[in-house]
Amino acid sequence: MPDIPTVNLPSGISVPALGLGTWNMGEDSRKANIEIDSLKRGLNLGMTLIDTAEMYAEGGAERIVAEAIIGRRDETFLVSKVYPWNASRKGVIDACERSLARLGTDRLDLYLLHWRGEHPLAETVAGFEELHRAGKIAAWGVSNFDLSDMEELMAVPEGKNCAANQVLYNLSRRGMEYDLLPWCQERGIPVMAYSPIEQGRLARSGELIHIAKAYQATPAQVALAFLLERDGVIAIPKSANPERVAQNAEAAELEISEEDWAALDAAFPPPERKRPLEMI
Repeated sequence: MPDIPTVNLPSGISVPALGLGTWNMGEDSRKANIEIDSLKRGLNLGMTLIDTAEMYAEGGAERIVAEAIIGRRDETFLVSKVYPWNASRKGVIDACERSLARLGTDRLDLYLLHWRGEHPLAETVAGFEELHRAGKIAAWGVSNFDLSDMEELMAVPEGKNCAANQVLYNLSRRGMEYDLLPWCQERGIPVMAYSPIEQGRLARSGELIHIAKAYQATPAQVALAFLLERDGVIAIPKSANPERVAQNAEAAELEISEEDWAALDAAFPPPERKRPLEMI
């Protein structure tokens, strides 16, 4: 089994830095079995953080996760997300109950606001905190929040209880390294990187292919190794192929040379100025 590195949440809980995404799962019943098997394969390999959302297939992905974690709930760190239009104080609570029912569990380990909407942050946080007190969620966080959003969140009552920020981050989307990533790192707020392989497009990068060959690795593994090298970053690649999941896990074993890190920086330059946070 690969030695998956870990990241500490503000609570001190340690979670895998390489988890499992579920975007686009649950949309086709003919693919359900292989999607479930892929998640089980990841759990077997130590990728015990599963990220999902009520948005994914309108709850279908949560139902896929429910099947994958039968008998394994206690070993799984379960993350889900609430739609912004459900993020009023009462709406957050109701949405969480629906997610819990679809997931077949009594609690979430981390519950995120999927992106900002019309409801004031204070209302959303109040709902999160109520869920936390009730034992429905162990922690809460946000997604697609830029630095200004995070600073606003910190000013909200109990906003400093934010446990994570999930954003689009990969070799080709490095803008948040300029300010958001160091800000989160300084405060011990983990960053969850979604679309870490740019939905497969990075796997076709000539520079990545060239470097990967030197390590007898895949370009996707190099892209994941880039994120695993960063403090406080959790990568959540999605794959409905059990063998691809196993390949993703092996990214934890890669040791890239300083020369090749420099080559990656040349091919995918880090930002030299502030850029708006990108989203997919």
